[in-house]
Amino acid sequence: MTTASTTTPPNTTTTRTLSAKRSNPLSGRSPYDWAFAVIIAAGTGYVWRLYGQYLNIYETYILIGSAPSLIALAWYWRPLRTLTLAVGAASLLAINLYLQFPPDDFGVNLDAAQEVFLLNFFLASQTAVLWMCLLLVMSSVLYWAGTFGARRFGPGNSAHVLGSWLAWAGVFMGLTASFVRWFESYQIGPGIGHIPFSNLFEVFIMFCWMTTLYVLYYEQKYKSYAFSPFAMLIVALAVGFTLWYVVDRQAHEIQPLVPALQSWWMKVHVPTNFVAYGTWTIAAMVAFAYLLKLKVDKNPEGTTAWWKLMPLWIGAALLLAEPLTFAYRGEGDYVDNFWSITFAAMLLIIGALIMLRKRVVAGLPSYEVLDDLMYKAIAIGFLFFTIATILGALWAAEAWGGYWSWDPKETWSLISWLTYAAWLHMRLVKGMRGAIACWWAIAGMGVTTFTFLGVNMFLSGLHSYGAL
Repeated sequence: MTTASTTTPPNTTTTRTLSAKRSNPLSGRSPYDWAFAVIIAAGTGYVWRLYGQYLNIYETYILIGSAPSLIALAWYWRPLRTLTLAVGAASLLAINLYLQFPPDDFGVNLDAAQEVFLLNFFLASQTAVLWMCLLLVMSSVLYWAGTFGARRFGPGNSAHVLGSWLAWAGVFMGLTASFVRWFESYQIGPGIGHIPFSNLFEVFIMFCWMTTLYVLYYEQKYKSYAFSPFAMLIVALAVGFTLWYVVDRQAHEIQPLVPALQSWWMKVHVPTNFVAYGTWTIAAMVAFAYLLKLKVDKNPEGTTAWWKLMPLWIGAALLLAEPLTFAYRGEGDYVDNFWSITFAAMLLIIGALIMLRKRVVAGLPSYEVLDDLMYKAIAIGFLFFTIATILGALWAAEAWGGYWSWDPKETWSLISWLTYAAWLHMRLVKGMRGAIACWWAIAGMGVTTFTFLGVNMFLSGLHSYGAL
């Protein structure tokens, strides 16, 4: 006799319904999601009503496409909803405070508006930049405090959480500074107003908040704070450069655009590039963390030979030599020695992390997670860098009459692209993993850094308007 099965057959109708809900991006949306979408759509319409007559066809398409793109992005990663609304509210508050003052010869009186408490101490673009710098450095310090305390208090301790919150605050102040600076540029004089991506000072502000935002995204995606301190080291270094650039070059002053930059292409080319710079930076620092973890796991009880700590000794010696040199020469200006001090500090930090690697890697996730994060960061950066290169070629054709001229910046951009194209090829085709992939990612950041800064410092060409 055959016994009838008591297993309940699957409910195909329910399965199809659940599958349809998952594939429908509009299903499961909260009232906050819909309220956010309405606010963004209404704001876009209001901007079109005010400024539509001044926009060319390309800028019109950008404006129209930005609203659904931002809504979709914020629906995908929901913390962006609050960040977007907070930055919008702070920027509009700053603009309204500026508009309370009677205009001068051209626009609002920016100097008189500095007497307002909120502008002078929080929302004016330069003040907001300083707040961003302070918050991001404090965030980096707290991240590392949490890392060194992970053995006693566990990963995700209070220092890690507070560091993450300060990173969010730093992103908020950086974005607010950029939007307010955009408004301020239009109040100085005819033909001066422009989107704040035109010089190294402005793009370093963007690099700081954009890279930090990616750190926060990966932090939530992988549910780990362990790799955030590594990436925030580069952000802190970028903060140092930003402050040096202000003191040494007075770069915070808003200047008119050079003719080559007076194009709408700048609005899309530059931010797209910095998505790649930020994600490749994160990939390189994750690779460094991977190598430290690999070294500890291969030799958990071993000590490090003195010659392997050469970065520590060289960095410490250089930092000690600086004040002694100043005292001997009767000098005291550290601004002109920024690069030597930075190089020494980098060596000191690298050596210290190697020496303290057991504590540093204690809370790191598995190799698989680190490898996956590194791969995804490089892949996203490669996609955006490819788009940025195409946009740059179209911009060059409009500005200089040719798509490609083998300018030093263009040449090194191609070298950067080939570096990461080869990395992705070796991973996807040959299955490259482990230490080789990590060293390649770190070398890639070196190539990209030279493309971004080194070309401006040591070479000249059509991009010399960004020179140091």
